[in-house]
Amino acid sequence: MNTATEAPGPAPLLLAADSWLVEDGRARELTRHRDRFTSSVVAAGGPPPDAVHAFWERELRRVPAAGDFFPRVELTQEGTRAPRLGLRVRPAPARTTEVRVWVPGRPDPRSVPHRKGPDLDLLGALRAEAVAAGATEALLTTPDGQLLEGATSSLLWWEDDTLCTVDPSLPTLPGVTRDWALHRAAALGVPVRRRRCRLPDLTGLEVWCVNALHGIRPVTAWVGADARYAPGPAPRSGPWRAAWAAAAQPLPHTLDRGN
Repeated sequence: MNTATEAPGPAPLLLAADSWLVEDGRARELTRHRDRFTSSVVAAGGPPPDAVHAFWERELRRVPAAGDFFPRVELTQEGTRAPRLGLRVRPAPARTTEVRVWVPGRPDPRSVPHRKGPDLDLLGALRAEAVAAGATEALLTTPDGQLLEGATSSLLWWEDDTLCTVDPSLPTLPGVTRDWALHRAAALGVPVRRRRCRLPDLTGLEVWCVNALHGIRPVTAWVGADARYAPGPAPRSGPWRAAWAAAAQPLPHTLDRGN
């Protein structure tokens, strides 16, 4: 009798992905996450926007109304088959309120920096290096040292009373939480500046890493960089973190249950 088992085939290619935090049936910026994912799917050759929106509305109902989750929508492809949409309902990882950022000393390794998904495994490995170095995030830069973002987060920083973000012409992801912060700044009358800079330019400044899982986290150290470039205190982060927490809205299907 032939007892040989067939070797598993290659893992499906991850063409696009998006994730967001759900806490007891409440989430933030869902429409922006949906629109970012839709744009990524279309750019990757997946279904058209109306099909993505229908998938989103249908599959979102699988997310439980109780408990903390970090769902991920995906566009994957196996071999020559047509790309497929899917949703993974995952428990939410532990959240933190501050972050130590590792400076690898080598440039951004991504092949598709404007689309979340294709480089997630590579970025996961980079973040594992950061953890081994005593940090929780890794910094991405251009070959000439211009700051881009973190492996899993966008960068924001304060210059006096101006909230700054990376020049959007640089190869960065369209950050949902970053855009929430920029829109809030505009609503409050806070000046916003988009610019290019290198790590020494942030010396002594309040710097944030922001993403959908942790919200706003002040950077407390640049691990592996010259100690002279240490970030400054973060007095603004507390009120902004509170505003981010308050921005959570009920998932649509949890509202339906109340009717």
